[in-house]
Amino acid sequence: MLSKRIIACLDVRDGKVVKGVNFEGLRDAGDPAALAARYNREGIDEVVILDVTATLESRQARAHTIEAVARTIFLPLCVGGGIRTEDDAASAIEAGADKVSLNTAALNDPSLITRLATRYGSQAVVVAIDAKRRDAGYEVYARSGSTLTARGAVGWAHEAAERGAGEILLTSIDRDGTRSGFECELTAAVSDAVPIPVIASGGAGQFDHFREVFTTGHADAALAASIFHFKEKSVSDLKSFLAAAGIPVRLC
Repeated sequence: MLSKRIIACLDVRDGKVVKGVNFEGLRDAGDPAALAARYNREGIDEVVILDVTATLESRQARAHTIEAVARTIFLPLCVGGGIRTEDDAASAIEAGADKVSLNTAALNDPSLITRLATRYGSQAVVVAIDAKRRDAGYEVYARSGSTLTARGAVGWAHEAAERGAGEILLTSIDRDGTRSGFECELTAAVSDAVPIPVIASGGAGQFDHFREVFTTGHADAALAASIFHFKEKSVSDLKSFLAAAGIPVRLC
């Protein structure tokens, strides 16, 4: 069985890491490079940088942040936010990213997934899906969770995989920043529908939440921010807990 991955997310605004609840009320959580360096030492498996105000920041400013983080870590780095074109993706990869994450741009132009997968390989293309429970299912939202689309989470994930995405980064807007646990029903529905890895995001607050999303939610990886940023939980302690629970992880 493949090891389950623990991923740290750096939501960046104006060059600083921020964190909020349900995509709102952002507060400062520190310097991206400093946090990434700490996670590298603690044994995190990957780092994701999401530029939450990409429309307000220049490509040059984003590249500076990517370069600073890439210099401090020796593990996969994924970058998302403001990746709208092939040129944007090239800029991120040239700055040091191993993968790019597409969200609104992929919804607007699904062929972008295929073009990037052809150019860089599917392993370099992550499709981020922000979903919220609505009626009997889960609907996809664009533009940082502000705009409801006409797509369902499961259907869009399946299409993204068929178009060449190598991974799905699945965020529950309802659970984001709440620390009440991952949305395992959503995660399992998407994980069972696609042949590619699914990264669960939104709601991590306790070690047992990770165990649950790996078992009940069938996730391949779990992403968290707040509990790591503010030193409430240790990555190494989390991995020891998961290993003791019989979940395969890469130990430091």
